[in-house]
Amino acid sequence: MGRLFPLTTTPGISDAATRWLSGDRWEVAEPRRASTVMLVRDAADGTAGPEVFMLRRVSEMEFAPSMHVFPGGGVDDRDGEGDLPWSGPSPLEWGERLGCSPTEAQLYVAAAVRELFEECGVLLASPSASGPLAYVGDAEWRQVRADLVSRAVSLREVLVDRGLVLRSDLVVAKAHWLTPEFEPRRYDTWFFAAVMPPSQTADGDTTEADLAEWVRPADLLREYDAGSALMLPPTVMCVEQVRDAASAADFVSHADLTPLVMPEVVDAPGGAAMEVVERV
Repeated sequence: MGRLFPLTTTPGISDAATRWLSGDRWEVAEPRRASTVMLVRDAADGTAGPEVFMLRRVSEMEFAPSMHVFPGGGVDDRDGEGDLPWSGPSPLEWGERLGCSPTEAQLYVAAAVRELFEECGVLLASPSASGPLAYVGDAEWRQVRADLVSRAVSLREVLVDRGLVLRSDLVVAKAHWLTPEFEPRRYDTWFFAAVMPPSQTADGDTTEADLAEWVRPADLLREYDAGSALMLPPTVMCVEQVRDAASAADFVSHADLTPLVMPEVVDAPGGAAMEVVERV
């Protein structure tokens, strides 16, 4: 038996799960590729352990409304453009780590870098393979960010125009999750991690969130247990991993194992629940 996550506090998900368990089945949605990033830093007050940057999605969102999430989102097909300026481990090396083709691996890694910039203003790109990261704090860069969000430009176009290369060496793979079959919106999501660059600022300036903040994982988990903060199972388990890390640098290392995890809906004593069984 795996770990159970009750759904009683998430009405929309709970209703669909209950119908699914009762035999009211519908066509299983095709998962969409997505990437999300756990952006971490050492605690600002000097205490042990890292903080993680979190967004709370607005209540009107169709997927995960009012949930605390990491910056991230769906893959854009243009993230896989062959001439995307790139440094660090190659798409081939990333494909070996993620267990997919180099093209698919590039999509996931590039989407992680792009979504991190779109949702919190942190861009993991620099003029050279080992130099300082680009400065992206002025009004001109805010417009670039808006153009990426609207899909007016691609990540490749931004990097080429600015003479930058994507820094794939600054992100690591931590987990791989697939949305359960009963949910109408499904995502095949890679969870990455990166250390907050000291030269940039995470701002959470996105219309998809009504709150953006650095949190102590233990504090957020207590709020989750008390019912005052909402998170999906993958987020809960990833926040627990951040909590257990000694430092930001300690956390930002590739996970030894990243099996695909897909929760299953089960009929638990307290009602519908998601059961998570980590496969190796």
